[in-house]
Amino acid sequence: MLTKQTNTDLPLKPLLLIAPFFLWGTAMVAMKGVIPHTTPLFMAGMRLVPAGVLVLLFCLIQGRPQPKTWKAWLWIGLFALVDGALFQGFLAEGLVRTNAGLGSVMIDTQPLAVAILCLWLFNESIRFWGWLGLVIGVIGISAIGLPDQLILGWFNLLPAEQMVTSSPILESGEWLMLLAALSMAVGTVLVRGVCRHCDPVVGTGWHMIIGGLPLFMLSGGWEADQWVNIDGGGWMAIAYSTIFGSAIAYGLFFYFASSGSLTSLSSLTFLTPIFALLFGNLFLGEVLTPLQSMGVGLTLVSIYLVNQRDILADKFKFGHSAAESIPSETTQPMEVSLPVKIPESEPKL
Repeated sequence: MLTKQTNTDLPLKPLLLIAPFFLWGTAMVAMKGVIPHTTPLFMAGMRLVPAGVLVLLFCLIQGRPQPKTWKAWLWIGLFALVDGALFQGFLAEGLVRTNAGLGSVMIDTQPLAVAILCLWLFNESIRFWGWLGLVIGVIGISAIGLPDQLILGWFNLLPAEQMVTSSPILESGEWLMLLAALSMAVGTVLVRGVCRHCDPVVGTGWHMIIGGLPLFMLSGGWEADQWVNIDGGGWMAIAYSTIFGSAIAYGLFFYFASSGSLTSLSSLTFLTPIFALLFGNLFLGEVLTPLQSMGVGLTLVSIYLVNQRDILADKFKFGHSAAESIPSETTQPMEVSLPVKIPESEPKL
């Protein structure tokens, strides 16, 4: 059973690690066509509640234990508020108000927040190569998502008449995306507390349901005509985003986040806009510019640096602290355990 396996025992682990980000990226493409025909809070609720039900059914079939203590439900409730209601709510509202590429840039800055939180809370090592990779990743996704005119204008590579005079980052949609990124970062860290008191996959399912219900309530009070304009293709897009983009993707992501390096796992978030752009090109005819292609390359370099930071530090002897890189002259004696057979006492006469 999955609960009795460690992350290193899982078959096809590299593919499973990448799967959530592939599914999130393709789900974003699937949702592009349906967004104009529905409302943001209803769409956010649809991505959570049905997915949570599917996750809990899977847990029931596997016989995974349900939360039993008040501490478990308290952690799940906090997790649901931050990573469920706030993250999906800010994300859905931000998608309505901002450019999809720029919004993706704002969302995918969350690995930096995760890295800082893990350094502060868990003393998780980042080192030189990890920080370098995170910075390169932000540059990469900026090249992917920011308008070419804005980037080239920063370096005075455009004629004056083509310069962008105002920054779209000041628009409200981008701030909503930034709040979504911070919510996801805090949620990624909170999952450690959830998993101390309950099964990580069970906690993921309940957090989807508890976090999605307030979104449906807000949608019922503030929105109208949530589903009347959705056609068959739109419902298929919602179903894909719910089953694959939420149930499977979140289940895998928080299962790995419960025991692995949060910094390394979170750095893979940089893959999400790459998958979104590639499948957007395939299904929607969107074409990558040369600057975006460069951003894809930088993003892949970033992921390699973050996930291989310890190996690179050992190989190049750079990025360690002084205590790690300079061997101590006063070493402790090595203790060697030798098997010693103690004869049994002679029987008494």
